[in-house]
Amino acid sequence: MYLGTLVRMESEKLLVERVQTGVRIEKRLVKVLKAFAEYHDLTLGDLLEGIVLHGFDGKCPFNQASLERIRELKKFYGLELDSTVSHRLKEVRSGQRKRNKA
Repeated sequence: MYLGTLVRMESEKLLVERVQTGVRIEKRLVKVLKAFAEYHDLTLGDLLEGIVLHGFDGKCPFNQASLERIRELKKFYGLELDSTVSHRLKEVRSGQRKRNKA
C-alpha cells in the first residue's frame, strides 16, 4: 500500500469536495492502477489522490512490497512503459492502431 498509517488516516478524516474529470490515460496503465487499487480495497480515485499527494511532497508513495506487486501487474497486463517515456506518448485512434498491427 502507499506509505502512511491507516490508523492515523481513519482518525483524521478530512472533508473534501471531489470533481469528475475527463482525464485520458494509457489503457494498460489504467488496468494496472485499477488492479492495484482493487488489491488494496481502494477506489481508483483514492489511489490516484494518494500517489499525487506523495509526489507533491517529493516522497515515493509505495513501499517495496507494493513496488513488487506493481511489477507483477505490469507484466500481467503487458505494460512495458516506464518513467523514461513520460511526456513522449502520442495517442493513436483505435482504428488506426488495429490497422498498424496487420
